[in-house]
This record gives sequence, structure tokens and C-alpha cells, in this order.
Amino acid sequence: MSEITLEQQTIRPKVALPGVRYPDEPRLRQYIEAGVLGTQSLTTALREAFATHAARLALVGPEAEYTYAQFDNLTDRFGAALLKLGALPLDRVIMQCGNCNELLIAFIGCLKASLIPLCALQAFRKHEITYLGNLCEAAVHVVQGDDPKFDDVAFATEMRAHVPSLRITVQARGAQRGEANSLWSLVDDTSINEARDILSRVESDPFQVAVFQLSGGTTGVPKIIPRFHNEYLYNMKAVSAWNRYTSDDVLFMPTPFMHNMNMVCFFGPLLLAGGRVTVCPDISQETLTGVVSKYRPSWFGLAGPILARVAEEMQRATSEDKARRKLTGPKNAPRLREMLGSPCYHIFGMTEGVIMFAREGDPAEALDESVGRPVSSRDEVKIVEIGSETEVPDGETGEALFRGPYTIRGYYKSEKEDVNRFTPDGFYRSGDLMMAKVIDGQRYYFFRGRTKDVVDRGGEKINAEELENVINRCPHVHASAVVGMPDPVYGEKVCAFIVPDPLDVPLTLADLTAFLEQEGLAKFKWPERLELIPEFPLTASGKRSKVLLRQQLIERLHNEGAERTAPRG
Repeated sequence: MSEITLEQQTIRPKVALPGVRYPDEPRLRQYIEAGVLGTQSLTTALREAFATHAARLALVGPEAEYTYAQFDNLTDRFGAALLKLGALPLDRVIMQCGNCNELLIAFIGCLKASLIPLCALQAFRKHEITYLGNLCEAAVHVVQGDDPKFDDVAFATEMRAHVPSLRITVQARGAQRGEANSLWSLVDDTSINEARDILSRVESDPFQVAVFQLSGGTTGVPKIIPRFHNEYLYNMKAVSAWNRYTSDDVLFMPTPFMHNMNMVCFFGPLLLAGGRVTVCPDISQETLTGVVSKYRPSWFGLAGPILARVAEEMQRATSEDKARRKLTGPKNAPRLREMLGSPCYHIFGMTEGVIMFAREGDPAEALDESVGRPVSSRDEVKIVEIGSETEVPDGETGEALFRGPYTIRGYYKSEKEDVNRFTPDGFYRSGDLMMAKVIDGQRYYFFRGRTKDVVDRGGEKINAEELENVINRCPHVHASAVVGMPDPVYGEKVCAFIVPDPLDVPLTLADLTAFLEQEGLAKFKWPERLELIPEFPLTASGKRSKVLLRQQLIERLHNEGAERTAPRG
């Protein structure tokens, strides 16, 4: 066998899973030869980090604190216990558990056993789990076990009738019930010596699937996204280098750990760097403020309802703490900087691949308005006319296409549909609208919404993201969502759902339109209805749901119409 053929074999997975589109070999080889992608698995890198930082705290929070050595021990024992129960390397494991220490023990334990976590969400029910479980032929189902609002252990038992491949149920927390296996009993029944003996016989393949992530679509059942060991590791390392994470950093990101953004941009890179990850088992104000006060995080993710619950506590911080901490979010950085007195950096990312951040040292315009730049110099971005491959010049909005060392080449078991999702030369059609602009010699990217997220007002197309970006600059607004409301004359008019600034005065429609006029926004884009809400409804995949907002709006319009036409006595 020639040396070239041997070299070619080294960049292929030892076992090719049916339905997985692995990276194209010529391009993969280019990344490896250039030193961008390595031949180390994510599991191996985590083991090395755990050994390097053994005495430091890895997980902290109101329920427990674990050093890296303790976390290493627990994850070894859990991973080996699953293999003892009959799980086999490359079996799929449905992770359906809220944020807690047990979830991270189960997740890392699966990686160590070469089991593939399917990163589901606690909110999924029969529709999603039946579809996803059968699609990936899952063998193990991990549920929380102490959810006061839903009996997920009984649910997992029910799912075994709908997903025939499921044969092991693990209950992460609470008193053991039914046929479920208690996570802690599994750990207790497996010594560390036995665990390491079992795991020593498991290969960790850098070119194999590490996790099955899920697409963040707003409708339908999510698609499965295979992410591979070496590219997922590279993605985490690139983010860590970009944000300059260190072992002194403390993370506060109470969004679901199984979300790709948290995994690849925050808790994953922080564990590789030896930092501390705060674990909040719920998002009550008491829990969140207690964690912020005790652990003084240096990196904050303030999505959804989190900001309103921690804003006052964060404002009480010393000037030293405000200077050392960094905030992240998809938009509204100027307002967050002003409110909380700390630097704030925009982020853009896709579960399918490319990650962008603004960062310290960027020009003011880039920090305030852009989503920054890709974290890898090998990330390729094209802005094209929608549905084409014709690039538009800088300064014009178009659809963003992406290609790079950690951007996928296809969804799981979706080869036929992928023809329209990827260009022939491997660029992923994101469906995101973006504009590129060169500032001080660097190309920055500005998110402009989704290709179909528009309101059609009498033929005038109003881009929702564009309008939301302007509304979010209003001093009284924390976050906004623009949706179309039915209108007998124009077809649609604009309704703005707004989460008010938690520390500010209530906002009226007149206040908002006066602000938009001051900002110079064309009048036909102004909202003609304002709805103030405490937080946005979410899809099963944890994304803001405009579908649910539209349903709420239509119901309110119907009720208001009924009240107007009701006879008066």
C-alpha cells in the first residue's frame, strides 16, 4: 500500500455511519495540511484539560461544586456504566434534561464512551422525540426525573413504544421510578478503576460524529446536524482564542447547555480553558442573582428573560467587577453597555457552522451595529442575491453563504433536500440576510434578518430584522419582535411586540413612533400596534417564536372585534 493511500485513510472515520455526510476529503485534507484542523478528538482534548486543571473548580452553583478531577471521575464512571448496561459505541443518546450538574456529567460521559448525544430539549414531547428518536435510531434516553410540571420518566417509558430502538432509560435526578436507571446509582455502582478499564478499550475517532445537534428552525421538526470531533474541537478553540478565555474566567450562561451556542461558544471552550462554569438548575430570580453575587462571573449571556432577573444585581457590582466582566448578545450592545456598565459584544452563529463575534478593539460602529467577524480566518462568507450565487457589493444586503473548516456539508439523512441547501462547491445557504462593510481595513458583517421574515404592507416589503434593530435602540426597549397583523386594506400592517427595559418607564406607541421619526425611519415601516409582553414565547428548540406571537395577536384582534360588535344593554 502506497504512502499516499495510507495518508488518505487516516482522514476517514473508522466506521462510516449511514445517513451522515462526512466532510469532503480534498477540502478536509487542505485544512489538516494547513494546520487548521487536527487529528485529536474532542474527548481527548477534554481529558487533557481535566488533567491540567485537576485541582481547579470546573462546575459551580447552588447545588454543588466540582473540581476538574472530580468531574473527570464522575464522567468516566457514568460513560462506562452506560456501556455496562449494553450501550455500544456510536449508539445515539437522547439528552432531554434541563440545566444541571447531572446533564453535564451525562453529556461528557457519553463523549468518553464514544456515544453520540442527540442534543434535544427538555420541552420536546411525543411529536419531536418520536420523529428524532426514530430518525437517528436512538438507544438511550436521558431525562431529568424531578420536573415538577411533567412526568418525564413516564414519558420516556411511553416513548419506548414509539421508538423501538430505545432500550435504556436514565433518570438524571430525583427518587428512582419505574424501569429508569438512576444516574447516581449507575455512577455509584461503577468504580473509577473499572470505569477506566472499560473506557480504555473505546476508540476516540477524531473524524467521527461527536454530537447530533439540532437545527433552530421556527417551524416543523428540527433537522439533525452532525458535528465531528476534530472540527467541533477546532470551533471551540477558535472561539476561545477569539474571546481570550482563560482559567480565571467564570461563565454565566443559563441558556440550555444543549444549545449549540452555549456548547461551542461558552461552556465547551471554558472547560477546555480550565475556567469555571456556573450551573443554574432553574432561572428563578433568586437562583440567578445568588449565582451572580457569589461567583462574580466574568462572561455573561443575557438572552431571554435572564436580563430582567439579574439587572439590579449586576448594577450593584463594583466598578472593578463591571470593568472585568464581558457581556454577549445578538443585538442591542450599546443599550446593555449603558445599562450595566460593562463591555458588550454581539454574536452571530449557526448550529451548522460559522460563528462571528465582535470583540475588544473593534471600531465603535462595528461594536454597536455589526455582529463582528468570523472567528476563523478560514471561514468563507459570500453575500449573494437571494437564491443565486451572484455576489453583491459591500454595503448591499443579500443572502449569506458560508463555507469553512467547521461548517457542515449536509444534514443527517437529508441528501435529496440538501441539493437546494448547499451550492455545488460546498457553500451552505443560510437563509440569513447580511451586509458586509469594510471599516478600518477589516470586513465586518451586519445581520439584516431572514430571507422570508418580512411584512407586506400594501406591496411595500418591510424587513422585520431591520425594523427591530432600530426599535431596539429606543431607550425604553430591551428586545422586540416585529410581526405582520392582518389588515383588510393593506393586507398586513406592522405590530411590534416589545419586552420593555426592566428598569425603565412603560412605553407607548406614540413614544415609539416619535423615536422612529427621530431616527429617520420611513413612516410606512412604523408599527401601527404595540404589544408589551414580559418575555417572548419560545419554540420547542428554544428559539423566539413569531408563529406563537402571530397566533396571540390574531386571537386578540378577534376578541377586540367581538367586543366592538357585541350589543350594548
